[in-house]
Amino acid sequence: MTPGEPLVRRDWIVSHAGDIVGRLGEHVLLASLAVAVGFVLSFVLTLLVRRYPDLYSPVTWITGVLYTIPSLALFALLIPITKLSLLTAEIGLVSYTLLILIRNMVAGLRGVPADVQEAAIAMGYTDRQLLLGVEIPLALPVIVAGVRIAAVTTIGLTTVTALIGQGGLGFFILLGIQSFFTTPLLVGAVGSVLLAIVTDTVLVAVQRLLVPWEWRR
Repeated sequence: MTPGEPLVRRDWIVSHAGDIVGRLGEHVLLASLAVAVGFVLSFVLTLLVRRYPDLYSPVTWITGVLYTIPSLALFALLIPITKLSLLTAEIGLVSYTLLILIRNMVAGLRGVPADVQEAAIAMGYTDRQLLLGVEIPLALPVIVAGVRIAAVTTIGLTTVTALIGQGGLGFFILLGIQSFFTTPLLVGAVGSVLLAIVTDTVLVAVQRLLVPWEWRR
């Protein structure tokens, strides 16, 4: 950035509008895929913990270790195995969602009142009917809260995947740092923040639709 140059050059943004939209789409795809895969894996592990409660400690310990590994260090460990690929990015991003999602899912299921479960069993509910018809609906507020945290966190972490060539809005942050040009740097940073805010707002709306009784309360 040279003296007297504006912090944000509108002409650059206009001329790169197509690229910005494309990188935004990449960012959404990377983050959405990571949260979706993380949700499925977390749900399966939560079901195992529900059936075998002693698994909770080792599962949360392993996912906790993954969560504490710095993203750059994790990518560096993966690159010799999976190369500079989408798989590398997704393994890293998914691993950061697991602890958040599993804790919230387990907490939601364990928060279902025992008398409600006993009443359902007395009415002849099978274990599957109990899970799908009683426990999950009552646990939804906590589960969706976990998804919100995981989604916003993943959107922020996705910017780092630009360092391994996987694009997203982090591409502009990297470009701005390398060229000492603030416009792409701000486009990437502000774009990521706005995307996180919009995503959280949408998930709040989804939560209101799924569990309207909680909002009325």
